[in-house]
Amino acid sequence: MTPPQRQRRSPKEQPPPPLPSARTGKQKHPERLFVVAGPDGGERDGDLDLVTLIVARADPPPSATPEQSALLRLCTAPLSVAELSAYLNLPFSMMTVVLTDMLTAGLVTARAPIVRQAVADRSLLEAVMHGLQRL
Repeated sequence: MTPPQRQRRSPKEQPPPPLPSARTGKQKHPERLFVVAGPDGGERDGDLDLVTLIVARADPPPSATPEQSALLRLCTAPLSVAELSAYLNLPFSMMTVVLTDMLTAGLVTARAPIVRQAVADRSLLEAVMHGLQRL
């Protein structure tokens, strides 16, 4: 017995995509990354890494960009650069550019993450593990 043969469909003619001027109100228009970074965005070198903690020092000034205003509202408590990048949906490279601008303007401070030097007591870790296993 032979399998049934499928008939090929002819491609339907699709209407052309709408022109940018024909778009209506609520659609999101993302900014190009060079607009967010500014004219000299690629020339900066920051000492920021993914775990650097950022804390706001002031309220957003009227001249702040939307990204800077959002960062200042988020950074009332210390947040890492990775978290800020995820919250604002911007790549890490763009976050370093925006944060470097804000650091030079004195709007935020950058702190190294808190690193504990002492290793936790083994008996404490075992007690926690046994407690969790009993649950």
